[in-house]
Amino acid sequence: MLEISTNVSIPDNEIEFSAIRAQGAGGQNVNKVSSAIHLRFDIKASSLPEFYKQRLLRLRDHRLTKEGVIVIKAQQYRTQEKNREDALERLRKMIKSVAVLPKVRKATKPTRSSQRRRMDSKAKRGKIKVLRGRIDE
Repeated sequence: MLEISTNVSIPDNEIEFSAIRAQGAGGQNVNKVSSAIHLRFDIKASSLPEFYKQRLLRLRDHRLTKEGVIVIKAQQYRTQEKNREDALERLRKMIKSVAVLPKVRKATKPTRSSQRRRMDSKAKRGKIKVLRGRIDE
């Protein structure tokens, strides 16, 4: 059971793990031990609340397939258990990230005095640049 929050969790049978060989350097160990983990989580077939499903499917993430499956490859550690925990933690973070609603931006106007200060500083800067020019005699 993967706990997302106090009232949202994912049963273990909805998360699919497969052990694969890790890529990259590692000597003889990397060639004979399947220590990397592929985690697959089908969003549409999950028991997540509809709000989470819709927000996850709208994500623009390279780990999300067109079919709505999250694929996470964990190969940072030397053991399968640590890579499995890492993959689950990354899935938890991904789901938690969509739960946070972005703040709604309120349109504001600059005050009249701030506009005046801005224009004064622009005029002052322009005068400084004019004074840098060539002097005609």
